[in-house]
Amino acid sequence: MAGAARGAAPAREARRDAIREILSGTGGNGNGGDGAVTSQAELRRRLRARGFKASQATLSRDMAVIGAQRAAGADGPRYLVDGDGGSLPLDPVRRLVDGVDHSDTLVVVRTKASAASTVARALDEAHLEDVLGTIAGDDTVFVAPRRSREGDRVARRLRTLLGLA
Repeated sequence: MAGAARGAAPAREARRDAIREILSGTGGNGNGGDGAVTSQAELRRRLRARGFKASQATLSRDMAVIGAQRAAGADGPRYLVDGDGGSLPLDPVRRLVDGVDHSDTLVVVRTKASAASTVARALDEAHLEDVLGTIAGDDTVFVAPRRSREGDRVARRLRTLLGLA
C-alpha cells in the first residue's frame, strides 16, 4: 500500500504536466497542442491519447491545482493556464494597447482613447500571479506589481503578453 502511494505522486505530476502542455499548446507530440481546448471532455480525450486516465473529478482537481481557467478567447471560450506566454485572454485587447512603461513599483499601460477600462479588465481577468491589481483612466492603466521593486519584470512580461516585445 505504501508503494502505491509513493507511485501516485509522480503519476499525478506527470498528468498535471501533460494538462499544462495541452492547454498551453506546447504538446509537440501531435497529441496536445493542436488547437484550443473548449471542454473538459476534450481535455480528457487528449489526455487519453497520451496514455493518461482521469475521472472528471480528478481532472477538475488537477485543473484547479495548476491554475487552469476557462476564459473568452478570440474564437470563443477555452481553457487556459495562467502565464502560458500569450494565450491568455489578453489577445483580443492587444490592438488597444499603445505601449507599456514602468518605474520600480508601478507599470503604466498606454491605450487608445477610452480603452483603458477594457484593457484593465482583461489584465484583471488574466489573473497574472505577479499583478496585484489595476486602476484605469481613459487611456492609461496603472498596474500594481504584487511585490515591490518588480515594475521592470512585470512590464517586460506585459509587453510580451500584449505583443509589444
